[in-house]
Amino acid sequence: MIERMTKYSFILLSADKEKFLADLTELGVVDITRASKPVDAESGRILASATAIKKQIANLEAETSDELKALHEELTAERRKYIAALPWGDYSSEALEGLKARGLEIHFHQTPAKKFDSQWENLVPIQVISNLKGSTYFISILEAGQQMPKELAACETDAPKGQAKDLEARVKELEAEQAKCLEEIRAAKEREIPLLKAEYEKTMGRLDGYLANVSGDKAAEETLTVFTGFAPVTEDERLSKAFDAMDVYYIKEQAAPEDNPPIKLKNSKFAREFERITGMYGMPVYSEFDPTPVISIFFLLFFAMCMGDAGYGLVLIIAGLLIHKNILKIGMFKGLGTLITILGVATLIVGLVMGTAFGIDLRTAAWVPEWLHKIMLPAKFPGTDYDYGMVLSIIIGVFHLCLAMTVKAVLYTQRFGFKHALSAWGWLILIVGGIATALLAITGVFSPDVTRWAIIIVGALSFLGIFLFNKPGRNPLLNIGAGLWDTYQTATGLLGDVLSYIRLYALGLAGGMLGGAFNTLGTMVLGDGGAGRWVAFVLILIIGHTLNLLMCCLGAFVHPLRLNFLEYFKNSGYEGMGAKYKPLKNNN
Repeated sequence: MIERMTKYSFILLSADKEKFLADLTELGVVDITRASKPVDAESGRILASATAIKKQIANLEAETSDELKALHEELTAERRKYIAALPWGDYSSEALEGLKARGLEIHFHQTPAKKFDSQWENLVPIQVISNLKGSTYFISILEAGQQMPKELAACETDAPKGQAKDLEARVKELEAEQAKCLEEIRAAKEREIPLLKAEYEKTMGRLDGYLANVSGDKAAEETLTVFTGFAPVTEDERLSKAFDAMDVYYIKEQAAPEDNPPIKLKNSKFAREFERITGMYGMPVYSEFDPTPVISIFFLLFFAMCMGDAGYGLVLIIAGLLIHKNILKIGMFKGLGTLITILGVATLIVGLVMGTAFGIDLRTAAWVPEWLHKIMLPAKFPGTDYDYGMVLSIIIGVFHLCLAMTVKAVLYTQRFGFKHALSAWGWLILIVGGIATALLAITGVFSPDVTRWAIIIVGALSFLGIFLFNKPGRNPLLNIGAGLWDTYQTATGLLGDVLSYIRLYALGLAGGMLGGAFNTLGTMVLGDGGAGRWVAFVLILIIGHTLNLLMCCLGAFVHPLRLNFLEYFKNSGYEGMGAKYKPLKNNN
């Protein structure tokens, strides 16, 4: 959920603002309104310094630099010259100049070998230089002012930019310079990046404080300064006592959506682990719902289904616990140990239910206990030839989209009023009501007469919301036209959205099949045994399953993000345009 905020307006003498901001920093919970871009030369200077540091970090991490880029461009150009000059071999530049001095013109030609005609020698003097890769390279010698025969003019090419041996030497020289430059960058990478990151954080902290300082609106001929700040309502009592003790006048009021207050999320310990995923898309605005609780459930489920292997889930649990205990130190996963453990537990459970562990089909394995067989889903959906996983993926996708449409209808009603949310309610009634009616009719709960009336009611209510009242106060004909266009977009969009969820089944199936392939390959190598064969068997399993695990993790992270960010957010009306809560605080 989104934590409620209190808005504070402060009025103080301009001379006291430095001390006031220092006091706010000590309190550590007030987010002061900042400028969105440099407001003067000083802030611009600080930002430029931070940007330069960030560029240095990016270049070191990418193992590149301006010098290396320039070397690469020059090397590419010289290689092209060398390749173009190679068929012409080595020649004397002085001799060519001597021929020109005598009034002779040298022309260079390239033609497919099968098109070269030796009779051209009867037209003008010709000298074949080489035959390479199906082409003939030759020169022709013409007197000054002599017209070149059209047969030769058709295959004339540019003169080489230099001798092949000189160009080859230059290429080798540039390659050596490039290797040396790259070696220097790699040597500096481990040494410089931590220092640059620390300097970047320090510079951004200085900019943060400076912008907070200069963001105050000055009044009364610059003798007073007005600041606007936000803090969680849970801090009201403590902050009121602190502000009462300061030499400052302040106004306290409940923050409203139009104030655009910063967003601080407040969730359970479980959902809190997924707040960083919400932040990757964008924080909700103050009048929206926090999508984190929904994301926490569905991202976890989608990740587990994409992995689909109980053995890999066990590996993730162990890795997550080691990272959490700081035994396994991997920079990019710092602070993610608990989340990885949670994802591993879900993968373990789903893998057991789907009947796969380290690529082994547990449904057919004789050593699997009977109680475990009882919790596994069948391979085929009852009464059909479709895989259970595929059908289950589509069912989950339909439920996920219906939930998104429900959230959209409720959210729009809360934000804009019921009459401005009639279109959202119309689509919700049509989709959810239609699915519910179909299920109740198929299961026999609704009789044919009741089903008929249910369809009429659902259709009528949906028609009113989608076609007649989608925008109150507008010409009904325009509403009908807009409803038709919306119908086309929604129908085609929902079909594609539902089919997108099949990726949950496909990724899990692909990972399991690839894991099984490594098992089969290892078994084939093992054969009748032997020390060497056992070593090869173990190496194949370790390397193969490690690669498969890494690929599965990548897919299981990216595709659930897509299903939540595109399919769910699009259909739930989520904007994600809020500003993250960033209070002034002392980071030392």
